[in-house]
Amino acid sequence: MQQVTVHSLAAGKKVVIFGVPGAFTPTCSMKHVPSFIEKAEELKSKGVEELLLVSLNDPFVMKAWKKSYPETKNVKFLADGSAAYTRALGLELDLAEKGLGVRTRRFALLVDNLKVVAANIEECGEFTVSGADEILAVCRFLCFL
Repeated sequence: MQQVTVHSLAAGKKVVIFGVPGAFTPTCSMKHVPSFIEKAEELKSKGVEELLLVSLNDPFVMKAWKKSYPETKNVKFLADGSAAYTRALGLELDLAEKGLGVRTRRFALLVDNLKVVAANIEECGEFTVSGADEILAVCRFLCFL
């Protein structure tokens, strides 16, 4: 495990940063993350150089979660255990009522050299705008090459 910053991973590159509420949760594990794993090559063909997954989990959980998928070489699993990055983006989600505490809101950002080109941010409990297909549609629309 390494300590990195999103800034260092995204500077000078075209990247997708996507956030999920939690590792091993149903929508995150069965839909959101797999959508980016499955579409990684297509996103790369549109000029996306990095796929960065952010979740408010500790690095050990993120490492175990990554290992639960057969193919993850194109997605970097990043732990935001203290919620510093999530809060800096203003994308925290209070799920204390459900016993989950503060989490990362589900989102996908299309970023070009640290500038957000598109921000697809979900309403609580939704998964309609932040998947890989929706980001691909934005890439096609913006001719993101």
